[in-house]
Amino acid sequence: MTRLFCQLFDADYCMILLLDPSKKYSALKCVAGKKNKHLIDSKVKITDRTEKKILKRLCSVRHDTLLGIPLISEDIIGMVIIRRGNKTRSFSITDQEILTTLTEQAVIGIKNLQLYDEQQKTILGGIKSLVTLLDTRVPHEYTHSPYFCKLVTGIGHCMHLDPKQIESLKFASLLHDTGKADIPIEILTKTKKLTPEEYDIIKRHPLKGAQILRPMQILKPVIPIIMHHHEKYNGTGYPSRLKKGQIPQGARIMAVADAFEAMVYGRPYRERMSISAAIKEIRKKSGTQFDPKVVEAFLRVIKRISAKIYLKTNKK
Repeated sequence: MTRLFCQLFDADYCMILLLDPSKKYSALKCVAGKKNKHLIDSKVKITDRTEKKILKRLCSVRHDTLLGIPLISEDIIGMVIIRRGNKTRSFSITDQEILTTLTEQAVIGIKNLQLYDEQQKTILGGIKSLVTLLDTRVPHEYTHSPYFCKLVTGIGHCMHLDPKQIESLKFASLLHDTGKADIPIEILTKTKKLTPEEYDIIKRHPLKGAQILRPMQILKPVIPIIMHHHEKYNGTGYPSRLKKGQIPQGARIMAVADAFEAMVYGRPYRERMSISAAIKEIRKKSGTQFDPKVVEAFLRVIKRISAKIYLKTNKK
């Protein structure tokens, strides 16, 4: 937008500044000229004379080749300042009226983004609270490492998923074992081989998790990932025996990451594997249990993070 304002008003400089709640510092500042642009997202105290004048008077400032407009929504939330280098071309009242109209529309967009950001924080806070509650019910042997989300979203980024898909993966990585809260504790903590009946109960947890989370509309894109993260690429998984492209992409990603952590951290009924052995097993099952493209992405991601994370925590 800064460059657009420079072009529209034939300006050499444009700054869009958003204030922090105290109104004494900038929360975000974007500055652009005709050829360059930079962003400052750290707190910077308001010291510039023009900025302080706009902040104090809550009104526009127009002086020769400088034009400043406050961004107001109930109260001032920021400002736009443009300048021309050519001293002979002063800004007119028409320029001021046009920039005021444009900034009014910008304020609407900024407020919508702020509301969306607050909504996302509320949702993530609620999800983390739910995860904390589930962790008190599910034994720690069945919970994932603090790095599971990083691994899952890392694979997603490596496969060039869009931001919405990455967000769904992030939420799914936190909630994919929700259904285990409904499994009897004696089955979850059993150290011997599960009976066929007990295994059938375990296999119900993806569907149960989807049922628990379905009423939350915001999690609608997450449900297919949770429901199908135990499907296998060759169609022998559960609960629906989907295969290949029938399995949601997010679920195919989750399947690889979930299996890796289960091997590396172990389960009550199974010993831990070394990281190299777990990677070898993932590679071995590419094309049968796992999507080869996901495995390829996983191998690239795990090279970057295993030395820093899993080698420190994979100790008996």
